[in-house]
Amino acid sequence: MSAVLIAEEAAARAVPLVAGVLGAGGVAVAVLPSKVRMRAELRRRWRTWALVAPVFLGAYFLGGGGTFVLAAGLGVVAAGEFARMAGLRRGDLGVLVAASVALPALAWTAPRLLDVRAAALLLVAAALVPVLDGDDRTGFTRSARTAFGLLWIPVALTGLVTLGNTGVMVGLAVALGDVGAWCGGTALGRRGPLARPLSPLSPHKTWAGVLGAAVATALPLLVLGAFAFPLWAAVLGGCVLGDLVESMVKRESGVKDAGSWLPGFGGLLDRIDSLLVALLLAMVMT
Repeated sequence: MSAVLIAEEAAARAVPLVAGVLGAGGVAVAVLPSKVRMRAELRRRWRTWALVAPVFLGAYFLGGGGTFVLAAGLGVVAAGEFARMAGLRRGDLGVLVAASVALPALAWTAPRLLDVRAAALLLVAAALVPVLDGDDRTGFTRSARTAFGLLWIPVALTGLVTLGNTGVMVGLAVALGDVGAWCGGTALGRRGPLARPLSPLSPHKTWAGVLGAAVATALPLLVLGAFAFPLWAAVLGGCVLGDLVESMVKRESGVKDAGSWLPGFGGLLDRIDSLLVALLLAMVMT
């Protein structure tokens, strides 16, 4: 059986679980009392999830072309948000956008080309524009930030194409893991040892959130019969590290969110930061 058909079957198995979670979440946010401080934000987040989930699963039903379009679309938007935060120039953004389309296309049509040769070309591309600009003041910084962006965004998103059914599981588990982290932090992160922050980069992220994410990422993998310790570790690592990585970028850039167009979340990078790291780790560990 082809990898495309396996991915389609994985997406089909995930539909009832996603529908159930969205249904339960919709009821929960609908009955929240008006005195709950985050009621409006939680409702916006649920509406965003209700729109995003069919798009994500639908891409896998469309086969390799669908996952290519999904990965490329996410990459182009995320690259624009990253370039603004990192203070990159138009040429640097062009490199990120071109890679965001080219790498998923190669992952779809010629995955064997995604090897050390592709890595070498990415490194050269990251440095090429500042070198041609003759930028002797910020050229190295631009090159380093572009190289980081290439690894963080388009390279990671190739996992949506190359991982097949595992990509479906990673996307679903990360989504629920982010919810679990918020629930764990809210319920258990107010006092005690679990209330300790993970990092000064994001003081509101606590060990209670890690515990909540650990449970919430394991459950969908178990329900869908896809649980394996390396995959679970990759997803949990993405949920924990992804937000901290983006917080590092945002703090240096002096911004609160990567954007403002995605209701309840901010920008696209604010939504997929955990997914990006989880995909990278999944490609290494599975």
